[in-house]
Amino acid sequence: MITPRHILSNLRHLDRGDLITSARYREQAYRVLADPRVNPAIKEAIVDRLYQADHLLALCKVETDESY
Repeated sequence: MITPRHILSNLRHLDRGDLITSARYREQAYRVLADPRVNPAIKEAIVDRLYQADHLLALCKVETDESY
């Protein structure tokens, strides 16, 4: 099983991976966020990283036929 800290580490590479890998990292992160046993500090770090990634993604130019 992948630890929450490992998942947090993976999220640092969201912008460097392919779409499938990035989606897998996000899915793992959402599972951790839904787990009541995970330390709230780890959850907060994961949320912060997802927010940062989403913010950077929103700043990218998106063409009319694309979505993010």
